[in-house]
Amino acid sequence: MKEQSKQSKIAPFDRILIAGVTPYFLERGNLWFTENLTKILEARKSQSFFEDNTLLFQRSREMNFSEVLRKIDEMGYEKVQTISEPGEFSRQGGTIDIFPINSINAFRVDFDNNQIENIEQLPIAVTDEQEARERIKKKLKRQKLFSDLKGLKPGDYLVHLDHGVGRFEGSRTPLINEGNPTPYYVLEYAQGDKLYVPLGLERKLSRYIGFQDPLISRLSSQLWERTKRRVKEETEKMAKELLEIYARREIAMRPYYLPDTEIDAQLTNTFPYAETPDQIQAIEDIKKDLETSQVPLDRIVCGDVGFGKTEVALRIMVKAVSAGYQAALICPTTILASQHFQTFKKRLDDLPIKFGLLSRLQTKKEQQVIIQKLKEGQIDIIIGTHRILSNDVEFKNLGLLAIDDEQKFGVKQKEKLKKIRASLDILSLSATPIPRTLYLALSSLKKISVIQTPPLYRQPVETLVLPWSEKIIKTAINKEIKRGGQIYYLHNRVETIEAAKKLLQGLVPKIKIGVIHGRLREKELIKIMDDFQNKKIDALVATTIIENGLDVPNVNTLIVADAPRLGLAQAYQIRGRVGRSHIRAFAYFFYGKNLSELAKERLEALKEAQELGSGYRIAMRDLEIRGAGNILGKEQSGSINQVGLNLYCQILSDAIDKMKKGQD
Repeated sequence: MKEQSKQSKIAPFDRILIAGVTPYFLERGNLWFTENLTKILEARKSQSFFEDNTLLFQRSREMNFSEVLRKIDEMGYEKVQTISEPGEFSRQGGTIDIFPINSINAFRVDFDNNQIENIEQLPIAVTDEQEARERIKKKLKRQKLFSDLKGLKPGDYLVHLDHGVGRFEGSRTPLINEGNPTPYYVLEYAQGDKLYVPLGLERKLSRYIGFQDPLISRLSSQLWERTKRRVKEETEKMAKELLEIYARREIAMRPYYLPDTEIDAQLTNTFPYAETPDQIQAIEDIKKDLETSQVPLDRIVCGDVGFGKTEVALRIMVKAVSAGYQAALICPTTILASQHFQTFKKRLDDLPIKFGLLSRLQTKKEQQVIIQKLKEGQIDIIIGTHRILSNDVEFKNLGLLAIDDEQKFGVKQKEKLKKIRASLDILSLSATPIPRTLYLALSSLKKISVIQTPPLYRQPVETLVLPWSEKIIKTAINKEIKRGGQIYYLHNRVETIEAAKKLLQGLVPKIKIGVIHGRLREKELIKIMDDFQNKKIDALVATTIIENGLDVPNVNTLIVADAPRLGLAQAYQIRGRVGRSHIRAFAYFFYGKNLSELAKERLEALKEAQELGSGYRIAMRDLEIRGAGNILGKEQSGSINQVGLNLYCQILSDAIDKMKKGQD
């Protein structure tokens, strides 16, 4: 953008056309509007699209001022305090400043009551029309990503881009729109003010996620525009700092990856399931990153447990091997590493790829053999725990690091990862991303692929939140055993876990029960899990050790003994251990007498998110409930409370995008 001097104002205009912020109009250049002005004006008379998405300002014309403001809003323009780029408008008294998307210049329209008195061009212009359009398109995509209005209930707080935080009342067709019965979202503001947002303009709405109840002001208040402007200024400072932090990765370069080879095609053909559309999209997006950019990959694949993230990682790791690199998959537990190794073994045995496992399961001598092979390049793919990060482990040519459940790694381990991130392609997998990762993903510093489509025939887990009842537990176990299934019984206290086993054995004497927890020796853990997978055990009494990726399709009942002790994201992750086939699964979350308000909220949120693919929203909800003020640093939490996390990240994303362009 460039601002011209006041002397460069152009003479008043007789009329100007304002085009709505729609994909159709964003694909057309300014010249198209000039050449087709007569046709557009004719189309306005008979075609609802052109009537609804264009506005003609003409000097001396009578127009209802309030209706004009409403229409500009509904045409997708963002209300700001001072306009600076296309797609924005502001209002001072009877004057409207607007920057049409179909013009390189901004305009001022003066009203005298309901009559247009004057139209003049403002000294604000874009230097690159195409770049301005691309920025608007990106902004629209971000707004859509941050919107997420599924499962909206009356009473929920929503943030409107132009009017601020309001309370959602419901959807209905308002009386003010009798001639055109379009359904509207109804938001209530202070002193009973109502805002009607038409369906189709949901991108201007986002859920309010903050660390305290938001301040709701009147619709006519200037407070929101001032707040939004201040937050924008703060995020621009933060964007600058973040860009400096991430500049190191931008400088590090690696060669382009080659297109898929025969090995990649063979691997794809041996996948025993039908890929979901989201899986295909994630794989294609990552391959595009690798093949068309020399900047190291830094992408997170976010998808519910059992939605196929491991397959995405496997294909990308094989692609790295085809490109001449070694690839590593790091897991938070030995059990998960062992399970991934077995999965990879089934898929890679017939391919000319050497792979290995590195964890505490092996003897020191076995570990030394693996480490030596890695150093000499005799192993292409290594799967392991944080043992991979040890100082004695060296790679001949490590190109890709995949991290399963990144949030499970401690601070020291993450520092170690940071040291090698500058030169590596990094692929992170998560069902519920940690807030900082989520924030980075959403603010365009880290790319994200969301897998929300469930595998074919997968059913949601029926979730029951109940007061403690031995009778219900006994019935649930017998019901599962009767249909040939198995049970997880979660008891998250090692000291009393044997007592929990004794309780179950007393309730259902005939079943075989196993016990696992983190204090068992690794080999004993693996043996019990193997017995469980081979159906030698009916019920497994376990701590939260089972949350890390265990895949046993025959387990379709989960019983959680003391649910309030779990965090929301953790409870969600554990629920994902059941229902991994076409069979209907059940999850029972029991609580005692003294249930805190926070625990009640957490369990209610879990029950609400029964539908498949809701892990992404759970991460956001978990953030809301925990009130994690350190998501962006304490100094940012005030701004987040004022505009909500969704809009804050969106504004930050815009600021980073703008600064990146300025650096180019």
